[in-house]
Amino acid sequence: MEITTEMIKELRTATGAGVLDCRKALQQSNGDFEKAVDYLREKGMATAAKRADREASNGVVELYSHGDGRVGVMVEVNCETDFVARSEQFRTMAHEIALQIAASAPKYIKAEAIPAAELDHEAEIARARAKEEGKPDSVLEKIVEGRLEKFKDEVVLLRQPYIRDESITVEKLILQTVAAIGENLIIRRFQRWELGESVNHE
Repeated sequence: MEITTEMIKELRTATGAGVLDCRKALQQSNGDFEKAVDYLREKGMATAAKRADREASNGVVELYSHGDGRVGVMVEVNCETDFVARSEQFRTMAHEIALQIAASAPKYIKAEAIPAAELDHEAEIARARAKEEGKPDSVLEKIVEGRLEKFKDEVVLLRQPYIRDESITVEKLILQTVAAIGENLIIRRFQRWELGESVNHE
């Protein structure tokens, strides 16, 4: 059975799970909506998503210094209750996120935060590079699209492979933690400093 974008969208609205997870769930359940929801619940994806709209105003500001003070990270991670904010599991997660930021230097939390001008600029570079490599015009846009996705995987925290287990993304790691702690968990903001870097951010 063909899995349409509309079906994926509907399942995503209901569960809040990621696009790829929704597509996989629908494929596994042969397009059956209820079975797809059950599949996501079993995987712990839907439970996490159901909590995604709950208020998360407790939490912690985690500070991390790396390489004898060469890299510093400050990240705010929120949850719903003070009880969870004090738990070891939550604190460990906040620390892991700070380590991820120190090691992988993301620029944004979500892909939606990337300015359109920056994406256009990256697309131009990718297009010029593909032309230089002698790629035919018919495949240029596909190549540009692929390189833009790769760019997002590099600069977006939630899309980065988790440093301790590259088979999952940071977003998957968070969803797993949400399912385990039973509360919404949000990375609110972060800042990463590296010794000697230019402070003239655009």
